[in-house]
Amino acid sequence: MNFRPVSRIAINLTKASFQQTVRRLNTAPASVSPRFVKIVEVGPRDGLQNEKSVIPAETKIEFINRLSDTGLSVVEATSFVSPKWVPQMGDAKKVITGIAKKEHVNYPCLTPNIKGLDSAIEAGVKEVAVFLAASDSFSKKNINCSVEESFDRVKPLITKAQENGILVRGYVSCVVGCPYEGPISARKVAEVSKKLYDMGCYEISLGDTIGVGTPGTFRELINTVSQVVPLKALAVHCHDTYGQALANIHCALEMGVRVVDSSMAGLGGCPYAPGASGNVATEDVVYMLNGMQYETGVDLSKAIETGNWISEQLGKTNGSKAARALTLKAAAAKACAPTSKL
Repeated sequence: MNFRPVSRIAINLTKASFQQTVRRLNTAPASVSPRFVKIVEVGPRDGLQNEKSVIPAETKIEFINRLSDTGLSVVEATSFVSPKWVPQMGDAKKVITGIAKKEHVNYPCLTPNIKGLDSAIEAGVKEVAVFLAASDSFSKKNINCSVEESFDRVKPLITKAQENGILVRGYVSCVVGCPYEGPISARKVAEVSKKLYDMGCYEISLGDTIGVGTPGTFRELINTVSQVVPLKALAVHCHDTYGQALANIHCALEMGVRVVDSSMAGLGGCPYAPGASGNVATEDVVYMLNGMQYETGVDLSKAIETGNWISEQLGKTNGSKAARALTLKAAAAKACAPTSKL
């Protein structure tokens, strides 16, 4: 097989174009409106990865297509991980190539290693996500290496993604507490976040993996991390184990964060974090943001329909309180509506 050499000029142009795209992504929401909040929907990946019964690829594809129709601008589609470790994501290529991609929707995929990145590149993925933990114990349980060693693994992945013009988002797990070693220092989170940002991740998502955070710990977290990573490049990823997710998001918004991860119907959990419940429900986040006069571009009615649909497919109750309340309200109104007489 013959390969055409790539000129230094072409490489520089690619890097310049890539950097310009990153700057656009980091400044776009604020340029639209200071009241705009970007919601990163993680349901198809983080929400479904912990389901015990394997979900058909066709169901995942329809789920993502429905999410795209709600007005969401980011839908994390899948993970290119070994099916040996996460069987639910074994159909990643079929899913990402089978969805009806919309022009103004990004479909990032998680790529834990170079092999996963290569598969994502082959499938035409334009944005990937990498993850590290702020806890050595969690990192060793999850990926069998220390936090410092995990940087050695992720650096070549980020470099290769950038060389291929692919955007990289960074996740930091256990930013408040770890299921194995307890409370995590905000300074440690800041250190990990800065390294990821300096390596080239355009956005850093701070994950309260086991949901132990409160507005008090989140205020300290955001204040500390924002000293080394720009607020415009930070996102929050809250699990609702202790019912604190919305309060923590509210706190982050007050401090200037404008990117929120959430999962339709509150789906999710972490296979490597004992006791972790689902992510905060997208419907609940949108309901709260609407009430606070923030802009999201998300149609709440369509979001509720989608959350109810995927919950039905999984045989479970929608985990969103707002969705359940509004669905019951609509059903009651329909039952009370006068019927026409012939």
